[in-house]
Amino acid sequence: MEHQDNSTPNIKGHNTISWRNKVFPISVGACISFLVVYVILSVLNIIDLNQSQNSIGEVSRWCERISSSIFREPTNALSNLGFMFAGLSMLWVLSRDRQDSLGKNQFHGLTPVSMLYAGTVIYLGPGSMLMHGTNTNWGGWADNLSMIMYIILPWLINVGKMGRWPKKNFFAIYTTIILIYAILRWFLGSKLGINLDLFGLSIGLWIISEALFRFWSTRFRWISGFLGFAVAAVFGIMPIEIFSNIDKFWWVILFWVPAIFSSNPPLYQRTYVPWFSVGMICYLLAFAIWLQGYPNTAFCNPDSLIQPHAIWHLMTAFSTWCFFKFLRTEKAV
Repeated sequence: MEHQDNSTPNIKGHNTISWRNKVFPISVGACISFLVVYVILSVLNIIDLNQSQNSIGEVSRWCERISSSIFREPTNALSNLGFMFAGLSMLWVLSRDRQDSLGKNQFHGLTPVSMLYAGTVIYLGPGSMLMHGTNTNWGGWADNLSMIMYIILPWLINVGKMGRWPKKNFFAIYTTIILIYAILRWFLGSKLGINLDLFGLSIGLWIISEALFRFWSTRFRWISGFLGFAVAAVFGIMPIEIFSNIDKFWWVILFWVPAIFSSNPPLYQRTYVPWFSVGMICYLLAFAIWLQGYPNTAFCNPDSLIQPHAIWHLMTAFSTWCFFKFLRTEKAV
């Protein structure tokens, strides 16, 4: 019988562990590098802060007074560090998950989907910071793109699972949507030239797809789209307004996108209390505060260090953490 040398290291396993240990520090380094580069380019005026030069001293559309500093809206800009902290915290947790839990849930360990989720949360910080920091058109584009990169993920994950999409199809569809949106948003503006608010629509698609994930049945699959009208009402768009201006709200037909592609019941179940519930409550409270982040509203004080829009940033960053924790509760049926 040959002697087995147990002292020989498992090179593949060693490399995997080494890679897991590098993801978090590399991500921290990337965040710090972004901040350093932003400061340098701002000081050298390479990022075209002159575009907002004439607005200095005025009240921004998000309430805070525009300053002459490298962060045109200091509080609103720097509050986006909350997103970067939340995303980095996710990577910290994922990189330290136990090996025996890997493969049972795509939000356990550094899987492609979990890293994409954490990465989009991190990018919410720089994206929004570029808008509030520069007050430029391209900064607004970067901010809006970061929001879309995050918000389409939850409903695509749900639909992909119920549609039995292979991983490569999921990432191909996600990437295609982002690339098309980025180009159209750059040239045609926030409504893409067709009066489509993809961010608002995606909130509705998330709730619809989550309801399907929880209560899937053949009958419910085709009536689930009506939930979109309830979601719209929560955000102040009533059905009577929608049907009175159907040319403006034509996109309600997209409420049935989850039904079309969710052809199979999910093979997993999730626990909705406490993390999903807390995340949604926190987001809705943040939205109520966001509504106060405009000039001439009751709580708008342009010269205060406490800004409603900055609170919105911090609360929604916490919501992304709650939803991350929620997705980690998924188990096979």
